[in-house]
Amino acid sequence: MQLTMKATGEHVEVLSYLLAKNPYNLYERKVNGHLVRMIFRHFTKEHVEVTLFVTADPIELSRENAQAYDITSYINDREFAVSSIFLTLLRSALGTALNGKPKEEYKDWVEHVFNLEFEFGPVASNLGDKQIRKLFEPLGYTVEMKSPELGTLRRFKDKSTARMISIKGETTLQRGLRQLFVLIPVIDNYKHYFIDEKEVEKINRYGEGWLDYHPERSFILEKALRFKAVYEQLEHLEQEPKSEELGTLIKHKAEDKKISLNELRYEKIIEYVERIPRKTSIVDFGSGEGKLSVKLGFVQGIQEILAVEPSEQATNQAIKRFEKVSDREGFLMPTPLRSSLFYFDDRLKNKDILILCEVIEHIDEYRLPKMMNTIISHYQPKSFIITTPNQEYNQVYDLGENYRHPDHRFEWTREQFKDWCHLHNDGNYDLQFDGIGDQHDSFGYPTQLCLWTRKEGN
Repeated sequence: MQLTMKATGEHVEVLSYLLAKNPYNLYERKVNGHLVRMIFRHFTKEHVEVTLFVTADPIELSRENAQAYDITSYINDREFAVSSIFLTLLRSALGTALNGKPKEEYKDWVEHVFNLEFEFGPVASNLGDKQIRKLFEPLGYTVEMKSPELGTLRRFKDKSTARMISIKGETTLQRGLRQLFVLIPVIDNYKHYFIDEKEVEKINRYGEGWLDYHPERSFILEKALRFKAVYEQLEHLEQEPKSEELGTLIKHKAEDKKISLNELRYEKIIEYVERIPRKTSIVDFGSGEGKLSVKLGFVQGIQEILAVEPSEQATNQAIKRFEKVSDREGFLMPTPLRSSLFYFDDRLKNKDILILCEVIEHIDEYRLPKMMNTIISHYQPKSFIITTPNQEYNQVYDLGENYRHPDHRFEWTREQFKDWCHLHNDGNYDLQFDGIGDQHDSFGYPTQLCLWTRKEGN
């Protein structure tokens, strides 16, 4: 992943002093095991081009102390995609320019406007081209998006793109970099660190002089802070709030202890499991890092939990999670199994409950009939729970035509989900539909659930 800065015109060689880097030396540093390089690819009085490369260490990303990165268990693209991790690793290299504190004789150049181009990527984002343009164009930039490989935009899937983004405009180096440090985490949906008062202070500092007047300010704050209470109340403030005001809102939000949708899913599934009379043996399909399996381990009456996951990395993380709570009273240690939905596994036959929590939307639709046939005709669980996103609810999230996760292959409406379940029911199961999360009058619940219960005698 990389960031390239290009400047043309008179006196652009001064940029090397604003960056506090010798253009004739290679800058190379290790930051928490990750390699950061800066090279001047072109350096004259009228043309400067400097590129920063970050080579993330995949082993470092997968270690236990990297859990705060909030990386999905499906595909880890953090070592390839420009993101908040990328900016964290760059911050020390660009500290002088971001803070506007070069050597005394060059301080006047901090406010000098250059003809600058910033190119960064690859970017993996669920924002559409139009949304990305609306972030940069009001700041006076022209925006161009290209495929990292082909030089022109290519869509790899209908609902996601991999892009190199180029913005051109007249600005100071400090302001341009500060805008990137605020807006790249808005484009990238995986902020890997905890968001607290320090994050608010950073946004106040980096957004000074431009964010308050940005037409997409509410959207930027919503995505950057990830706190609904903050960005909803900001709309009612007449001026840009100071960090103390935002910090107070965050504190109040934390005190509310609002439960995440992910936790609500687990709670709902546990409620259903506890109500099912026969629950001696459970299969948690696509168990990932074992979060649901751990919660199942504390349910009374369960004697066997099979945590089934094809990913070795996710399975290893699950094992660590299981071991951390293994000495707690009443905990049943799940058994991790490396297996797949796409071939028959005799160990999974005739279990009491089989669970697919937020799994099917990560599978191509044409592969689902075979999966369902294996489960219903061969495994024949007594009960079967499926959860998946409700596509209609995406309007509440203002996602447009985008999916909630870049790895989703589809998202269904409530009617589509019900039709699909009835289509694959061989008549041996009773179906019960439910929702999870905050209900909307028009769009229902964010997550939809179906409980399959095998009929007596079948």
